[in-house]
Amino acid sequence: MIHELKAKGLSISEIARRLGIDRKTVRTYLPSDRNQLGALQRQSRAGKLSPYHGYLCERLREYPQLSTKRLLRDIQQRGYCGGYSILAEYVSSIRPAAEVDYEIRFETAPGLQAQVDFAHFETEFTNQPGIRCRVLLFAMVLGHSRALWGRFCENQKLQPVLAMHIGAFEAFGGAPKEVLYERMKTAVIGEDANGEVRYNPTL
Repeated sequence: MIHELKAKGLSISEIARRLGIDRKTVRTYLPSDRNQLGALQRQSRAGKLSPYHGYLCERLREYPQLSTKRLLRDIQQRGYCGGYSILAEYVSSIRPAAEVDYEIRFETAPGLQAQVDFAHFETEFTNQPGIRCRVLLFAMVLGHSRALWGRFCENQKLQPVLAMHIGAFEAFGGAPKEVLYERMKTAVIGEDANGEVRYNPTL
């Protein structure tokens, strides 16, 4: 299968992804003996699955998301008496690659905006074995260049958050015109009677 996919023009990374194996494994088998490969191909063509190759290709061309279990039921109704694993290997080699949904990236002008958010992690420190601690990652990313600065901290209180902003601005060599927050507690203190967001004036 590795040689067949390579002959179709697929890259080593794509072959590894389709077959669910490591790229090193793909590289190991690519320079293998062509005579051995031919014998394996002849053996495969003579196998129980061979009569159903055309049907499987057509079904996956029309319905790429069909599960292997569903395809197994289909060909069993047509007389297939082989195993599931052989079918699964073949299906993974011929299944069309899934279409990728691309997102339009939110663009801003240089120096206009940065975005700030916190991510939550649980970890165990070496000086406190057996105790799981919750830590936060403060992250600031520039909207235009996507330059990223981050530091871990213990909480979202005002002083640590201000210190993180200063650290980010020093690392970037300046500050953007505006900063966008994901309803961070330190930045947003609530809403007024009209539903407008009220920001922390100290921040």
